[in-house]
Amino acid sequence: MATESASPVPGRPRPWLLVALGVVLAVFLVTKLWPTPAPEPAPRRAQPRASANAPDNGSIDPEELKVQLDALKGPRPEPGEGERNPFRFYQRPPPPLPPMPPGQRAPAPPLEIAAPVMPTQPAPPPPIPLKFIGIVEGRGVGKIAAFSDCKRTFYGREGDIVDGRYKLVKIGVESVVMMYADGRGQQTIRLTGQDCIGK
Repeated sequence: MATESASPVPGRPRPWLLVALGVVLAVFLVTKLWPTPAPEPAPRRAQPRASANAPDNGSIDPEELKVQLDALKGPRPEPGEGERNPFRFYQRPPPPLPPMPPGQRAPAPPLEIAAPVMPTQPAPPPPIPLKFIGIVEGRGVGKIAAFSDCKRTFYGREGDIVDGRYKLVKIGVESVVMMYADGRGQQTIRLTGQDCIGK
């Protein structure tokens, strides 16, 4: 009968490894959870006031500790001019200039230069609400631009009044120049195609 060698089973942990892990865990828990007393702050020493007449050895003259009650019984000073209001900002005006000697003139005050007044310009007219949807070209017809306001379609040549309100100034390849019939608000409108179809 062959003797089987005592080897640890591969699925079970070794006992000495479990003991070592238990000791490490116990030391960690004791160091983290054990209440430690907070260090007490060092007591402060009161620093005595050094007076001008006090000797350098740190002792205080007993004469300086006496309260002079007779000084409190004297007359109180009258309040100064003006009143004090902590809720209002006020600067005292500068004191008046001393009188000038006869024969001299007072200096002229500095001139204040006013900012130029800019004229207010009227607001520009609103943008023209037409969409430029295409160009029609033909012999004897010239260029005709087509516009839409998503409800109706308008046509016009250069110089025509479109929709009774807008003048067509110039027809380009990908844009037109229009303005209001009274000459205001010249605008360039780019070719956008038929993006109002189905609205």
